[in-house]
Amino acid sequence: MRFEDRIKQKKSQEKIVMLTAYDYQTAKILDETSIDMILVGDSLGMVFQGCKDTKSVIIEDMIYHTKAVAKGAQNKPVIGDMPLHSDASSEIALKNAMRFLDVGAKGVKIEGIKFETIRALTDAKIPVMGHLGLLPQTANVYKVRGKNPQEATQMVEDALELERCGVFSMILECIPETLGERITKSIDVPTVGIGAGKFCDGQILVINDMLGFDEGFKPKYLKKYLHISKQISKAVETFSVDVRAGGYPDDEHSYH
Repeated sequence: MRFEDRIKQKKSQEKIVMLTAYDYQTAKILDETSIDMILVGDSLGMVFQGCKDTKSVIIEDMIYHTKAVAKGAQNKPVIGDMPLHSDASSEIALKNAMRFLDVGAKGVKIEGIKFETIRALTDAKIPVMGHLGLLPQTANVYKVRGKNPQEATQMVEDALELERCGVFSMILECIPETLGERITKSIDVPTVGIGAGKFCDGQILVINDMLGFDEGFKPKYLKKYLHISKQISKAVETFSVDVRAGGYPDDEHSYH
């Protein structure tokens, strides 16, 4: 069975779990867990490159990181995030989507209501994940979307059209929980939320965020399952003390 069919079968049956990854070692760890999919997100612009947003990420960045992640994820489907301008037309999008598949991705994610482009990709048998709500590639301000009735109704209509275009699932980002529920109940493909409430068919987080690499990043939707920055700092300080005191390398960690 194709992976996208397995994902669609989980609709209203079993919650979908998805995380991002940007490198081989992280992907290798995730490959041995029970999560369903890995997204190589253009969020790498912030968590890997140190940029303020995702707008400067280019297709070459995404292909490089997707190739590394796909090497580590032998069992989990990897989805490549189409960065800004990489889907400027159906022809460009098709070419770039094929680049993702060539390095090991099983599908791609496209932000927004690019219906013609998405249909061109799905017609070419390329699995596409949609993305509605807050759209980081074009947003000037990061805030909750769909709070007014007109915007909410439009988002439901957009979700229905994405379904008609053939997406196998869609991310809903930073929208009211009631709207997340409304969209989820209105379509037959799974929704995967990030700041969209508990009624979505699944959830996704940026792995660096949920592991607590940046203690200063605290959006309302984020639950940190680890505070790894503190653990890394503690390990580094212990190493520093060992080296300066002559405790490392000891006899056990030296060649004889």
